[in-house]
Amino acid sequence: MSRRWAARLALAAGVAAVAVLVVFAGLGSLVLMGVGWAGLVLTAAGGWWMLTHTGWIRALAVLLVVAAPLGVLILYAIAGLLWVVLVSLGLWALAVSAGRAALVEDTPPGMPERPVGRPERPFLIMNPRSGGGKVEKFRLAERARALGAEVVVLDPAHQQDVAELARTAVRGGADLLGVAGGDGTQALVAGIAAEHDLPFMVISAGTRNHFAMDLGLDREDPSTCLEALTDGVELRIDIGYLHAGEPAEGSAGRSEGRVFINNASFGVYAEVVQSPAYRDDKARTILEMLPDLLTHHTGARLSVRAGSLTKDGPQAVLVSNNPYERGDSAGLGRRGRLDSGLLGVLCVGVGNAAEATELLLRGGQGRGLTEATAREVVVEADAPVIPVGVDGEALTLPTPVRCRLAPGALRVRVPRHRPGVPHVAPPMDWRRVRRLALTMGRVAAGREAA
Repeated sequence: MSRRWAARLALAAGVAAVAVLVVFAGLGSLVLMGVGWAGLVLTAAGGWWMLTHTGWIRALAVLLVVAAPLGVLILYAIAGLLWVVLVSLGLWALAVSAGRAALVEDTPPGMPERPVGRPERPFLIMNPRSGGGKVEKFRLAERARALGAEVVVLDPAHQQDVAELARTAVRGGADLLGVAGGDGTQALVAGIAAEHDLPFMVISAGTRNHFAMDLGLDREDPSTCLEALTDGVELRIDIGYLHAGEPAEGSAGRSEGRVFINNASFGVYAEVVQSPAYRDDKARTILEMLPDLLTHHTGARLSVRAGSLTKDGPQAVLVSNNPYERGDSAGLGRRGRLDSGLLGVLCVGVGNAAEATELLLRGGQGRGLTEATAREVVVEADAPVIPVGVDGEALTLPTPVRCRLAPGALRVRVPRHRPGVPHVAPPMDWRRVRRLALTMGRVAAGREAA
């Protein structure tokens, strides 16, 4: 379907969604919409109170979260208009889906790649526990050795320094470093590869494989990543560095620091994952800690500087190696490029139920969420040390923490033939959809007349 027709379908479905309410509910359609909005507001407010309170207030909030939408559905059913609402919502969903599809412009060019020869002494580190045992399931070590790679399979019973293993391999003449494991392990070895300007290879054997996804690799079958050893191309991408504490006197403050390939998180999430109880009972730990963290009764108070942006007191901060795309319906999970030379910054600061409701009703946009891009981000706090989540790893670092990007610092070796980065449709914008449908229609009509 062309973008013009997708835009027209979006407008038609949107009009039909409203028309169904008006035709079958008459003036009651206004009441229906009012009841629906009231249900959403009460649900959002209840959710906020549930997260920020304990005891009987939390119990009442949970009741409100359940009762508000249920009550709305019961009122619709009593009025005999439940089917009308469901049909209208279905049409509205079609309108939004078609509108987002219409806003997708021609697929932007991918990251530049260059052909490369086969490495002579590749060195791979594999974590047998990552991804529920994918290394053994896909026989990654055996397959890599058959392709000429030296492979070290980590011993789950003993703590091993993967960065030191990589350094030793470099001293021994390795001309490529790679990891089959989680993003935290990937980041440590990627830092060594960047330090020595060696190609780095990602094998998608982790649980979530966020980095592999943004490189366009196959996350379902990590064995396909080994094709980079025989038929690979090279990408130049950015990597992030964390510098903790004040620079030493007389230094430039540019020591390499801790590498992050995905993101570094500060605030609520970082505080929660630091808790010893988190690994044993995640849900309970979160519910116990959130009330005090969200209301600033516990935890450090943060301050963020990112270019021209200054944000005081956010509850959570996410600094990413290149900005995340906002149109992903599953959340902020994808980066279209890894070579923009910019850090992405997201600051969340929700102070009350009204701001929480605004975020929900506006699809993640509102006063409680601030977005920016910058070349350097400084996170300060009213505490000498703060928890930081770095590519899923829980750390504690002295303040201030400086985040910077090293553009093109990492050479990544990927298979020539790979799935590619999934393209995410942009958020819905009715003005753009309307302009697109009408403008392209007029242009087409003018061509036909000519």
